[in-house]
Amino acid sequence: MALIASNGYAHVRLTVTDIKRSKEFYDTVFGWPAAIDTSEHVDEPGVTESQEQFYGGVVYQTPQGTLFGLRPVGSQSFDSSCTGLDHVSFIVADLDALKQAAAALDEAGIPHGEVSVLEDAGLAILSFQDPDDINLELTAPLG
Repeated sequence: MALIASNGYAHVRLTVTDIKRSKEFYDTVFGWPAAIDTSEHVDEPGVTESQEQFYGGVVYQTPQGTLFGLRPVGSQSFDSSCTGLDHVSFIVADLDALKQAAAALDEAGIPHGEVSVLEDAGLAILSFQDPDDINLELTAPLG
């Protein structure tokens, strides 16, 4: 028996070095509406320490209903080989949508890996990096 009955996760928040740059990237790539955006106040005293002001960040509403946030924290760079976050994966409808995403990233000049089909897992993936070198992945179910 589990200690906690949970239906899944409610939100994920990434720490970023430059909120303006990261917000522009995520706005361009995903275009999700901001549920909360205090990024214009990031340089005001106390904002980056204020939970009530969401640390001067932005929180997006995804189509699934979960939240995805960005929090500015300074200059420490991301390293997926250290304890913590390895990557964040976002679902797309199918393999065609994944291929279309690769083409859209190309058109926007955003480097990415190849579409990898993982038959045994029943999915295909496409990896790319955000401005802080955080590993992002698009995942499509097969069939």
